[in-house]
Amino acid sequence: MKKFIAKLVAVTALMLLGGPVFADELNGANTSWILTSTALVLFMTLPGLSLFYAGLVRSKNVLSVLMQCFAITCVVSVLWLIGVYSMAFSEGNAFIGGAANFFMAGVTEDSMSGDIPESVFAMFQLTFAIITPALIVGAFAERMRFSSMLVFSAIWLVFVYGPVTHWVWAADGWLYNLGLLDFAGGTVVHVTAGVAALVCALVLGPRKGFPHTQMPPHNMTMVITGAGMLWVGWFGFNAGSALAADGNAGMAMMVTHMSASAGALTWMICEWVKYGKPSALGAVTGMVAGLGSITPASGFVGPAGGLMIGIIGGFVCFNATNIIKLKLQIDDSLDVFPVHGVGGALGTILAAVFASASLGVFSGQGYNEGMNMLSQLGVQVVGVLAVGVYTAIVTFGILKLVDAILGLRVSSDDETEGLDINQHNERGYDL
Repeated sequence: MKKFIAKLVAVTALMLLGGPVFADELNGANTSWILTSTALVLFMTLPGLSLFYAGLVRSKNVLSVLMQCFAITCVVSVLWLIGVYSMAFSEGNAFIGGAANFFMAGVTEDSMSGDIPESVFAMFQLTFAIITPALIVGAFAERMRFSSMLVFSAIWLVFVYGPVTHWVWAADGWLYNLGLLDFAGGTVVHVTAGVAALVCALVLGPRKGFPHTQMPPHNMTMVITGAGMLWVGWFGFNAGSALAADGNAGMAMMVTHMSASAGALTWMICEWVKYGKPSALGAVTGMVAGLGSITPASGFVGPAGGLMIGIIGGFVCFNATNIIKLKLQIDDSLDVFPVHGVGGALGTILAAVFASASLGVFSGQGYNEGMNMLSQLGVQVVGVLAVGVYTAIVTFGILKLVDAILGLRVSSDDETEGLDINQHNERGYDL
């Protein structure tokens, strides 16, 4: 009788707290955390990334960057509803999802994704889909037509982001079943955005005056404000990817913070040694490098692993930025490829090196516990190369298509005047 009463009390307590009584029932704690994470990741784009990028450009283009991030959010949201969510996560084949959830068909108040509502899962994943093409904005800032940017972003979402997401995160995706470790988007978000950014920079060509004309950020206060928002929002990005309010989420949050801190400090030290002084711009860029590097590994490593990935990410991305900008003279305006692309690829590979099975975080991630480190390293490299090559080829094709239809760049005179006036007939700042 005492055991029966104890069980009855435990079940009642779980029901009141929103915990699961059976596996298929809604977990209130997990649902609350993913709702919060969804808001945090959207906060990364609006206003975090928007302010970060807007502060980095010249004052005559600040409004154009803000408008691009805002408009991408709207376009991606509508396309996600129409069909990209279904392409990414519905049951299909190894390369693309089916049409079962077009226009969110079947997504009701009662439909579940694990122990959270499917509507919450779909919204959480939407915020990832929003920030990925928004990251690419940094590559073509200050010189791309607004109309071309919208069309490019829409087509890119359908033909790059949707399929790659299915490869990596859908249960029938080929990279998922190969055993790729990508907890929160090293390949899905950072490699795709970084590689696409590099292709954009090469196809569009440099900004007028690059590399001989100095183009410093117009407002570092805005940059650091946006960077702080990115740091906070990233906790939803990585810890939210546990899809549960549990120890895995807590560990992901801890290693994310440590990697961001280590990346910032490493970049500062590199600047101190190379140039004699550390810069605020370098500190926040190093932070983003640390965050991008830890993203794919955040659910698989411990605090020491997070620290090491942040240090390595900060050092490698610092040197990659100098090589791209100074030696190769590629005008990736806001360093999207050397920070996000290189950082995401590096972190995806390092996930195999620093992953710790003792943390018990591999369940449901496509990880094959029979693999040794070398085998897992091979899988990680295959994942990075496959996503990178596919993204590069398709992005190039989309850019050529858009250029043929609309033209990619504004005119030389319009670039001199600034995109705020000639694309939006408004000014972000009085000049």
